[in-house]
Amino acid sequence: MAKRVLLVDDSVTTAKQLESIIVGLNGFEIVGHAKNGAEAVKMYKSLTPDIVCMDIVMPLMDGLQATRAILQLDQNAKVVMISSLGGVGDKVVEALKVGAKDVIAKPFEPEKIKQTLTSL
Repeated sequence: MAKRVLLVDDSVTTAKQLESIIVGLNGFEIVGHAKNGAEAVKMYKSLTPDIVCMDIVMPLMDGLQATRAILQLDQNAKVVMISSLGGVGDKVVEALKVGAKDVIAKPFEPEKIKQTLTSL
């Protein structure tokens, strides 16, 4: 049975890149794509995905706020943060403190994404 993944990223380009990598992995399917943290929380409630791939920097509600909200709904939620390498080091540390399980860095490396998602 495939693990169900919710993508959360305000960049359509980034989401499409990540989606094509995840769809190419065995054992995973994309069940939804939210464009901001507020949408992510709503979609988490309705879709109950196995894994959430969450961008950190987004409009309306950022990835840290959304991760906190999702973990309040489900303390066993598996959230993986998506981060660009430059300039968000503190936010990555904060995301892990908030409860994110891991971080996927841009530019994406398919093998690293596979290892991260398979380990959850």
